[in-house]
Amino acid sequence: MRAIIILLSILLNLGNVACKKKKKSTQAKEDEKIITDYISANNLNASATGSGLYYVITTQGTGAQPNSNSTVTVKYKGTLKDGTVFDQSGGATFSLSSVIKGWQEGIPYFKKGGKGVLLVPSALGYGAQATGNIPANSVLIFDVDLQDVK
Repeated sequence: MRAIIILLSILLNLGNVACKKKKKSTQAKEDEKIITDYISANNLNASATGSGLYYVITTQGTGAQPNSNSTVTVKYKGTLKDGTVFDQSGGATFSLSSVIKGWQEGIPYFKKGGKGVLLVPSALGYGAQATGNIPANSVLIFDVDLQDVK
């Protein structure tokens, strides 16, 4: 009897894991559609990474290129897909290790002086967690200007 209960428990947990993976996959597909629709609507020449992040470099920088341990100064504006601005800065300085995964992955594509756009799927942003005026599972769109790299 105990073996049956353990076996049922294992099977239920496996079912839950499969459902969560499917849900994540569904969310990733929804994010991908939002991002590709945005790219088309704005006539952007975007590059995709394996994680679902898209980036557009509109101005090539000529300075240093950051890595995951860099401290950077970035002028940016963050918007939701409907254009709602949720954050902006005229030049915030921070360590790349302390920001969302989308920035950790995306900012190193730019060199100092570079400008462009990061299109961040929800899994690389705040995920299923609502944060401030950012709803859960939101694609985040950032206009970025990499001003300094240390």
